Amino acid sequence: MSNDPWYSLGITPVEALWVVVSAIGIYAVFFLLIRSFGQRSLASWSTLDKAIVIALGGVVGRVILGYTPTLAAGIIGLLTLFTMMRLEEYLRRTKRGVYLSSRPVLLMAGREILADNLRRARIQNDELYFKLRQAGIHNFSEVSLVLLEPTGDVSVLRRGVPVERELLRRVADKDRIPRELLLPEDGS
Repeated sequence: MSNDPWYSLGITPVEALWVVVSAIGIYAVFFLLIRSFGQRSLASWSTLDKAIVIALGGVVGRVILGYTPTLAAGIIGLLTLFTMMRLEEYLRRTKRGVYLSSRPVLLMAGREILADNLRRARIQNDELYFKLRQAGIHNFSEVSLVLLEPTGDVSVLRRGVPVERELLRRVADKDRIPRELLLPEDGS
């Protein structure tokens, strides 16, 4: 039995540093993958998607914790991931933070389905129709706007009340929205 306090924690300082570096690396790669595959990759998951995520969690855990996971390594890994989340949250509030989050994508403007935006967002027409049905839409004439949000969720806004322009602040292609669906510039 050693008198070294690191020995009783089950991790050496070098191993602890490796856990931190691994957690930061995995976080960065995950962030880049989500950005490159689009926010839709985190939305509605099939059973297979959920199984794959569970498997990926095991792989990520092993990468972060190393060959011999210990309680100390687990705590250091979790603290590092939560610190990265807090740092990202802080950076999103800064002027440059706008680059960290995806912009909402306009999928429908009135009755018009924007096929190019659907393709870019990796959404099939059938998925769009499913979201419309979920929102209680019976026909296309009821639709004001459909947006893919930065979270991967799909928002369906109904016709009837014009949409305030401030709500569409970061929406890509908002110039494609018919004027009659928007509150006039003067707010009246």
